[in-house]
Amino acid sequence: MATIPVSMTVNGDPVAMDVPEYTSMLDFLQEYLNLTGTKLGCGIGVCHACVVVLEREDGSLESVRTCINGVGRFNGKKIVTVEGQAKRSADGGIEALSPIQRAFLRHFSFQCGWCTPGFVNAATVLLDRLKREPVAADKLEDTITEALHHHICRCTGYVRYFRAIKEVIESTPGLVKNKGSGDVV
Repeated sequence: MATIPVSMTVNGDPVAMDVPEYTSMLDFLQEYLNLTGTKLGCGIGVCHACVVVLEREDGSLESVRTCINGVGRFNGKKIVTVEGQAKRSADGGIEALSPIQRAFLRHFSFQCGWCTPGFVNAATVLLDRLKREPVAADKLEDTITEALHHHICRCTGYVRYFRAIKEVIESTPGLVKNKGSGDVV
């Protein structure tokens, strides 16, 4: 079987190895890096349970599906999985969850939890976008809906995910503009 060399940064750690040529990013994360937080939902890129955060060249973030993208697409890139969202100590222990993770726990925003990693990563990308381009207060709910509308939760936890994300956005200074004034709050 033909292999390809891959080199990337995953959750802040450099990774370099040869893998079979047609390895999906999802399989790479789970089978080669033992990062099992990213979930296979549909396997055809529809449900978005498998998304990870990709850092673009300009530093902005993008959510990318791993079940339909080969590992080669991520060569030379920086990505963050759900495991990389929390702040970790030198020995790998969790020191602090991200604001999104904490809000999801407060709102019990999951039932089975299968889709949760995709929602965490999509919300992280949304927060990054709003830091760069704050949203008008009267457009906040539409903005959250647009950012999450591709994500499928089979347990129908949408309302709780939505509330948790909205809470984080509203409590983070600089993400929302006052209606009419343009002032960022």
